[in-house]
Amino acid sequence: MDERRTVKVSKYLSKHLRHQPERIGIRLDPHGWVAVDELLKACAQHGFTITREELDHVVAVNDKKRFMVAGSLIRANQGHTVTVDLGLPPAEPPAYLYHGTVARSLDAIRAEGLRPMARHHVHLSPDRETAVRVGARRGVPVVLAVDAGAMHRAGHLFHVSANGVWLTDHVPPEFLRLRD
Repeated sequence: MDERRTVKVSKYLSKHLRHQPERIGIRLDPHGWVAVDELLKACAQHGFTITREELDHVVAVNDKKRFMVAGSLIRANQGHTVTVDLGLPPAEPPAYLYHGTVARSLDAIRAEGLRPMARHHVHLSPDRETAVRVGARRGVPVVLAVDAGAMHRAGHLFHVSANGVWLTDHVPPEFLRLRD
């Protein structure tokens, strides 16, 4: 499978497993799962045929590990705008986590902290390099360090998704540090 097709399939799956399942007529269960066969059939009926081999390839090679297959079911690991309960238990975060953004967002972040926006959680990276890649999707990246240890001690809950992305409801500005 060529790289362009891999990216196209990944984006299509993200759109429908995270944001608009109803657009192709699928229904996610309360935990975000849908039967692989149902998903593939719906994709084909909406003019975007994906083979099982292509789906397995995208799940296996996606650098962000966005998807998880368990038996005959598939779901996105995080990033949903539709309501799902991923069933992730609270977890103690490392001392620092990182968030990639762009300079034009800094005034709002300094005033309000990090908010989930349309998603259910703020997404945090375990390392600076990943945060740089995330921020670079929208322009020149700016990396913020999050004092996750202090947040945790202050009672904020954290969860870690199956692909290593850390999730929390909100990061107040006092727990943020601008990194160079």
